[in-house]
Parts: sequence; C-alpha cells; structure tokens
Amino acid sequence: MNAISVLILFPLAAALIIFLVRNDIVRNMIVRICAIITAAITLTVVCLYFKDGLSFTYQNEKIIDYIIALIEVLVSGYVISTGIKNKKYIVSIFSLIQTPLMLWFEFTQKQGIEVQTSIVVDKLSTIMVLVIGIVGSLICVYSVGYMKWYHKHHEDYKERKSFFFSVIFLFLSAMFGIVLSNNLTWIYFCWELTTLSSFLLIGYTRTKEAKNNSFRALAINLGGGLAFSLAIVFIGMKFNTLELSTLITMKPEAIVLVPVFLLSIAALTKSAQLPFSSWLLGAMVAPTPSSALLHSATMVKAGVYLIIRLAPLLGDSSVGKVVTLVGGITFLACSLMAISQSDAKKILAYSTLANLGLIVICASVGTQESLWAAILLVIFHSVSKSLLFISVGSIEHQIGSRNVEDMDILLDVSRKLSLYMLIGIAGMFLAPFGMLISKWVAMKAFIDSNNILTVIILAYGSAATLFYWSKWMGKLVSNANSKGTTKHKFHLDEEVPIFIHAVLVVVSCFTFPLISKYALVPYLSDLFGNTTLVPIGTSDVKIMLYMLSMFIILPISFIPIYKMNKRRRVPIYMAGENTGDNETFYGAAGVTQKLELRNWYMEGYFGVKRLSFWSNIITIGILCAGVILLVGGLAG
Repeated sequence: MNAISVLILFPLAAALIIFLVRNDIVRNMIVRICAIITAAITLTVVCLYFKDGLSFTYQNEKIIDYIIALIEVLVSGYVISTGIKNKKYIVSIFSLIQTPLMLWFEFTQKQGIEVQTSIVVDKLSTIMVLVIGIVGSLICVYSVGYMKWYHKHHEDYKERKSFFFSVIFLFLSAMFGIVLSNNLTWIYFCWELTTLSSFLLIGYTRTKEAKNNSFRALAINLGGGLAFSLAIVFIGMKFNTLELSTLITMKPEAIVLVPVFLLSIAALTKSAQLPFSSWLLGAMVAPTPSSALLHSATMVKAGVYLIIRLAPLLGDSSVGKVVTLVGGITFLACSLMAISQSDAKKILAYSTLANLGLIVICASVGTQESLWAAILLVIFHSVSKSLLFISVGSIEHQIGSRNVEDMDILLDVSRKLSLYMLIGIAGMFLAPFGMLISKWVAMKAFIDSNNILTVIILAYGSAATLFYWSKWMGKLVSNANSKGTTKHKFHLDEEVPIFIHAVLVVVSCFTFPLISKYALVPYLSDLFGNTTLVPIGTSDVKIMLYMLSMFIILPISFIPIYKMNKRRRVPIYMAGENTGDNETFYGAAGVTQKLELRNWYMEGYFGVKRLSFWSNIITIGILCAGVILLVGGLAG
C-alpha cells in the first residue's frame, strides 16, 4: 500500500475508531493523535510526489469498484429511508434516480471501458492535499476544545461527540479521494460522501431548524450529484472513457460541452453558487468546526476544484460564459449582502459565497493568468477563512456573542484573539495580503482576455468587501484606549490551532512568490504548453513583501510589555466632554453617559431578501440560457 492509499484510508479508519470510543478523555486524545498523523501523512505525500508527480492504477480495481457500488447502495438506502421518514421526498427521488443509474452503468455499459490512470498526483492535487490535510487537521484539534464548551452551554442538545468527530474524519477522507482520483466514478463516489457528511454535520443538533437546513443541503447537493452521474454516463457511452484527464484534452465541441455543463452544474451546487447558495447559509446552525470545514478547506473547495480542472474546456465556450456569469453574479450579490449582516458567522458565510464566486470566475475564464489567480485564491481563502471561523467560535465562548457590535470589548477580554482576528481579516482584504494579490492578477487577466463585464463586477464587488471588513476591523480596535484587560480562559485545544492558522496566513503571504514559481507556473505551463507566464513582476513582488514586512509592528501593542497602562492615552472626541477614561462622557445636564459606537448596515439597500430574490432569478435565467445554447449547438 503506497502513501496515497494511506492518506485516503487513514482518516476513514480514524473515523471508525473514534465512532466506537465513548470515553471522553480517551476519544479526545485519539482525535488529537489522528489529526497529527493525518497532517504528517499529508506532508509526507507532498514531499514524495510534489516534484515529479505520480499516476497509477490499482491491480484489483474491479474489487474496489464493487466495494464502492455496495457502499453506494447502503448510502442510498439510508438517504431514501431518511427522506421518506422525514417527509423530504425530493431527496429520496434524487437518490432513487442516480443510484440505480450508476449501478446500471457500472454493470453494463462500463464493462468495455478501460481506465488507464485512476490516481493522478500533480502540482494542483498536491496543493489541494496540503490545504485539506493541514487546515482540516487543525480544525479537528480545535473541535476537541470547542465541543467541551459547546455542550456545557447547550445542555438541551444530545451529546454525540463521537459521531461528530468521526464524520469530520470521514469528510477529510472523501476530500482526499476527490482531489487525487482521476477515475470519474471514484470522484463521484467521494463527491457523494461529502454530501452525506455535510448532511450529518449540519443536522447534528437535531433541532427542527437543523433538520430542515440539513435536508436542504442534501437536496441541493444530491441534485448536483444527479447531474454528475448523468455526465459520467454520457462520457462513458459517447467517448468510451472515464478519465478526467482525457476529458479535458478534448476539443470544446458541442457534444463535449454537454457533460461539461452537467459537471459544472454539480460543481456550482457543491460550491454553493447562486441559485444554489441557500444550503451553505443554512449550515450556520451546525457547531463552528463544521462551518470551518464546509466554508474553508473541504466541501465548497470540491466544487471550485472541479471547475479549475475543467478550465481548458470552458473559456470562450458557451458553458464557460454561463459559468463565468453565474460566478460573477454570486460574487457581486453576496458581497453586497454581507454589508447588511452583523452576525459574524453570517458575514463569513456571505463572504465565502462571494469569494467562491470570484474563484469560479477566474477558473471559467480559463486563461493562464486567471487560473493562477484562482488557485492562489483557493489557498489564501482556505487559511484565512478557516482562521476567522474558528476565532469567531472562540470569541463566542469569551464574550457570549458573535455579533460584531459586541466585539468592541474583545480587547479587554482577549488581546490574543483580537490579534488573530485582525490577521484573518487583513488576510481577506488588505494589501499586500494574498487575497488582494490574487484579485490584482484576476483584474489583469480579465482585462487581457477582454472580459469587460467581469472587470466591472470585480471592481464593484471588491469595493463592497471594504465595507463589511472595515466595519468589523473598526469594532475590534475601537476600544484600544480602554483600561487594562479582563482575565479569560483560552483552552489549549483552541489556542494552538488558531495560532498555527494565523502563522499560516502570514507565511503563505510571504511565500506566495515561491508557491507561484514552484507550483503554479509549472502546473499551468504543462496545462497550456507555455512557459512565459509572469503574473506579477519582480518589482511588484518586492513592493508587496516590503509592505507585508511593515505589518510586523502590528502585534507590538498586543505584547504584555506594552500594556495599556504604560502607554500614553490620548482623550478621544465624544458627543460631550470626555470624563478621562475614553469610555464615558458628560452629556446633557452633566449626566455621565457611556460611549457607544454602532455601524451602519444599510439593510434597506443591501438586505438579503431583496438582493437574493433578484440574483436568484438572474442566475436561473443564465443557466436556462445555457441549456438553450447547448441544445442549439447540438442541433446545429
């Protein structure tokens, strides 16, 4: 058994072991150890295969196919029975269609198709493996500390921590399978496992809201899975292949674009693009580690990963234009909707949708520069957004709220958490952090490829991000001149992953020239047969690194030696005379009043109900137009 097999199977074995252990102390230790081992295997695989890559087939693939078919039947039986039991018949119908379809194809039409390469490890898959393995392992460790607090404060929820941890490891195993498999039936199988895992995680608390949201996620993603299964059957019967690497080398003719469109639909549902985004927003009811997994390193990245793989068949094709427009509307609309939110997790959710939309745009435009930006966005978004999610989870522990308006006291409660949050937010929108670097290159790529509409969308969508990130950052630092700090408890299982995440955000920004030189440029050169890609000039890189180095002074005010009582406090202006503590002022008739700073959320302009309705209508119209164009192309 090679390292690739170990990487895929170890989290699966860990999931089974953790599920069977009920003792809290023993199980928590097993989770920590398995997370560390998963990270170690991830680094081993990357070190072994990053330079030269790897491609191979297993000797007994028929046995693997039969095992996969058996598990598919069991999963389908569970989904169908659960759907009927809860009167969510749409999920049962989807499963009743796609599973028999795949079984029919497996045992009849597939028999004459030979898969030459089932596993492919290249620069892109190693990047994805690194993101999944490292970020996912950190989230696993974080979840140990988080779940201790979670059930103390939610005693009405039945404790099922063994189940929760085991599903997280199942998630990681399935994601490794998606990014390493070249056999479309294997990718589909792992794809459906992530759908099942998300359903189980979202419905963890078993409340009415959690059940409804979990079934919504299941229905939407099963719909995408149905499109995926139809694409597999079409590709197998029309082109006598099941290899993704073979599909992307074909010419983007009308007959080829049919399965590409179906795969794109599957990818759009998984990456929660409009009009399929409601499932990811509903995932907020789950415990924070679930949100971090779904929004950063795993679930949603499966969708954009597939679109990045399909990029050579998108570009100027009709499907490429449809996918680009859907991603564009999602990026712009969700960036605007985030402005109207004050709940931290909702801001992160809409921000996730928006950034996934930007990645979809970059991937579907299909040029070397835009793909460079897309892959870099995947990396930076994964580490920054995961940091923000788990930090918000810990903030909720400390202050009892995740409302941005309540976070002005965070500096008094935990200077460490304040610093981690500032790093995460800076990583999402400030120069010269990675997300802004990627947007810079994306803008240049769109201009070079004459995608003027996407340039306008990127400009206005990026401007919108300034509103919600700066409001949040302003709240975090608004109490900087307060007196002293309050003692707090920060569990080690939470602090260590958050600290490592913060380090990863900064390190990834410093090392992006190396990531570009040794990973992105070689991968794109092999894909396009062109070695002249230089997305950012040397002088620009130096300027960015100099700017990034200046951020070293940021943590100084958070170090104990520079406590607030040893610094000069400058009285700030208020609505009346400052009493001297920068927290209260003398109001009318000399009455002492406490200073309150509140943000403006402009719900009348950017409210979710108003914007989501019209953006859903527009994206549905775009997808319908795509179907008409495909039918017209086939008829012609």
